[in-house]
Amino acid sequence: MVAHLNIGSNLGDSRLIIETAVAEVFALSEGVRRRSPFYESEPWGFVSPNRFLNIGVEISSRLTPIELLHALQGIERLVADRFADLGNAHRNPDGSYSDRYIDIDIIFYGNLAVDSPELTIPHPHYNERDFVVHPLRALGHRI
Repeated sequence: MVAHLNIGSNLGDSRLIIETAVAEVFALSEGVRRRSPFYESEPWGFVSPNRFLNIGVEISSRLTPIELLHALQGIERLVADRFADLGNAHRNPDGSYSDRYIDIDIIFYGNLAVDSPELTIPHPHYNERDFVVHPLRALGHRI
């Protein structure tokens, strides 16, 4: 199944961090491996002086959506541990968003729809976020 992901960072050397994450994500793929150009944007859902870099990625996977989510969370931990001294929480204790070294989201997984406490696909509000829409369009996805 083809998965469309969005990878973002706004702390540290974001370009290097994202490139490292892309390499790890591509290692998961069993076929298609495509990526968009970088897209720079303001933070969404919180205020920060740190702009984000994002990239869209398309891979093929035989993993279930939940298995893919867990694999991507493992990549987030691996990359954050490599680049961050203080971890990679992207939410504050009150649930609001915060700066992050790496964030990998599943936007689409084929034509599947998933709605569980752990995962929602398509990703909620993806179409309201230019940093998701522009990379997806660059990959030829019609939104």
